Amino acid sequence: MKLVLENVSKSFEGKQVIDHASFTFEKGKIYGLLGRNGAGKTTLFNCISKNLTLDNGMISIEKNGQTEADYENTEIGFVYTTPHLPAFMTAVEFVKFFIDINKDRIKEPKSPQSYLTSVGIELDDQDRLLKDYSHGMQNKVQMLVSLIVQPPVLLLDEPLTSFDVVAAHEMKEIILKTKSDSIVIFSTHILQLAQDLCDEVVLLHHKKLVAVDPARIHDIDFEKEVVQLLSDDNELATQSMEE
Repeated sequence: MKLVLENVSKSFEGKQVIDHASFTFEKGKIYGLLGRNGAGKTTLFNCISKNLTLDNGMISIEKNGQTEADYENTEIGFVYTTPHLPAFMTAVEFVKFFIDINKDRIKEPKSPQSYLTSVGIELDDQDRLLKDYSHGMQNKVQMLVSLIVQPPVLLLDEPLTSFDVVAAHEMKEIILKTKSDSIVIFSTHILQLAQDLCDEVVLLHHKKLVAVDPARIHDIDFEKEVVQLLSDDNELATQSMEE
C-alpha cells in the first residue's frame, strides 16, 4: 500500500505554502516529517486527510495495484497536536461510542476498558469526564481511537510532546507496532524522536518534500546537518540530503 502525492500545491490568501510537492509513502515504514515552524506540515496533513482541498495536484492511496484518488477521509487517522474530544463524555463513554459507530471497521473489537488500559489509562480514571483529563491523557485517548480502526494512513501531528517519560515510551512502542498495518507519518521538532522511531525522514522545506538518505538518519552529525539545511535559504542545499 502506498500514499502518493503528485505535484501537490496549496496556498492561503495568496501565500504559497506547498508548491508542486511530490512524494510516495509506503506501508511498513514510519516517516518523520521535519520542517520549520510555518513550513506547512499541518497544512499538508490537512490536505491528506481532506480537511482542506488542494489548489493543484493529486493525493491518492494505492492498494493491490489500484490507485484511488477519491478515497474516504475515514481512510486517514489524524491525531492532532491539540486533542479534539467531547468534553461532556467520560473516556469509557467516548471509546464505546467510537467502537459502536466504527464496528464494521474494527477487526477484533475489545471492551472500552481494555482499550483504555492498553494505553495506560487506569481503571480509576476511565469514568472521569474527558474535560478533566490532563493534556497528555487526552492525547492518549485521541491516539487510541485512531489506532483502534487501524487506518491505512496514520498522521501524527507533534506526537508525544505532552507525555511524561513513561507514557512517551508506551506510545513509542504502540506506534512501532502500528507500521505493520498502516503508513505512519508524524511531524516533529524533536530530532531525537525522529531518529528513534523513523525508517525515513522527509523535509518540508522551500514548499517541497525532500527525502533524507535513510542511511544517514543515525549518523552522529544528523542533527547538525538537518538544522543547517533547514536554516539554509538555498534550495539546492536541501536537495543534497537525498544523495
